[in-house]
Amino acid sequence: MRQGSGRLSVLAAAWVVARRDFTAILFSRSFFFFLLGPLFPAIIAVLAGSLGSRVDASQERPVLGVVMQAADAAALERARAQLAPALGEDLPRLVVLRRLAPGERYDARQALSSHKASAAAILTGTPAAPVLTGPEGLIQAWGGPVAMLSAQVHSGAALSYPAVALQPVVRSSAAERKGRFATAQGAQTLLFLLTMMLAGMVLSNLVEEKGNKIIEVLAAAVPMDAVFLGKLFAMLGVSLVGIATWAAAGGLLWLGGGISPERLPDPAVGWPLLIGLGVIYFAMAYLLLGSVFLAIGSMATTVREVQTLSMPVTMAQLMVFFFASFAMTQPGSAVEIAAVLVPFSSPFAMLARAARDPALLPHIMAIGWQVLWVALLVRGGARLFRSRVMKSGPGGRAKPRRIRLRGFGR
Repeated sequence: MRQGSGRLSVLAAAWVVARRDFTAILFSRSFFFFLLGPLFPAIIAVLAGSLGSRVDASQERPVLGVVMQAADAAALERARAQLAPALGEDLPRLVVLRRLAPGERYDARQALSSHKASAAAILTGTPAAPVLTGPEGLIQAWGGPVAMLSAQVHSGAALSYPAVALQPVVRSSAAERKGRFATAQGAQTLLFLLTMMLAGMVLSNLVEEKGNKIIEVLAAAVPMDAVFLGKLFAMLGVSLVGIATWAAAGGLLWLGGGISPERLPDPAVGWPLLIGLGVIYFAMAYLLLGSVFLAIGSMATTVREVQTLSMPVTMAQLMVFFFASFAMTQPGSAVEIAAVLVPFSSPFAMLARAARDPALLPHIMAIGWQVLWVALLVRGGARLFRSRVMKSGPGGRAKPRRIRLRGFGR
């Protein structure tokens, strides 16, 4: 529909501007080099992940819980202290979960399935007849060290290495929580990297068009609010195309490398829903940050000014990411609630929550809250954009010129 002056309405003009920017960027030679950009961060991420796994392996070793009578538990702790100087890291780390009274029974399987279990596996029975309950691969690896500990308890007797009874479970809650936390951390970091890397495109595009006077031509043909909306959503579309391309290339490398999906920790909501929520939260984070960047770009005339003005926003966004990462370690606390309510940290906090909590209602409410803030910030950014871009020297606003552009209506 057209306004009374013969110009396109804001939404119709925004669609034309978005289509123009989208096709111009998508079919440019620079877009190919843009797609190659994540190659270097990906290499750095692989190296950092390898280093992080080494640190995690050295500091976050699984814990073997001991549930026995007090005398047996103390004997096992003394046996480990005696063998530790010689065996060191080969011995599991013991934590006494409970000291049983004579005749008291304990269900290790049920304890591991509950979300309160802090150990990866549980050792019950007696040192002479130990019973090891936990994930199958883990208890098989710990069977030998447990037999050595039991034999050390009875080192003065003729008892040799006892047979360790293995009771495998599908997955302990401690291992499940650790896997979901790793998935949440990875999804949150990926969302932050993509948002920061792609949101900066709106700045360079705007400064370039301000320099060659294209903005003035667009301002004479369509409302400035439409220019703001069109550029913002065009860049979002270009970013989604880039992400889809990288995902397809990563999927081919994944299949070609023979990586099994079962090796990845499953999120609480499942992979299909987590990916869908990731796309939605990326769009929300991109629109929030992109509207701020566009408003900043409207106040800058050179690339140096853009860098100066955008640096505080970039640092603030980094602090927002750290805030959301810290909130992920405090589930259900006031810190997590604050991270969900703050609009700039809400997409990161909620994506991490999707990997740890299967509830879907909080996501519906959070997305509605984020859409509200996107509308407010886009509207505020468009007003600032219009007031700054339309200024021409100290005299105030530039006089509008009647210019007709092909593709912007007749």
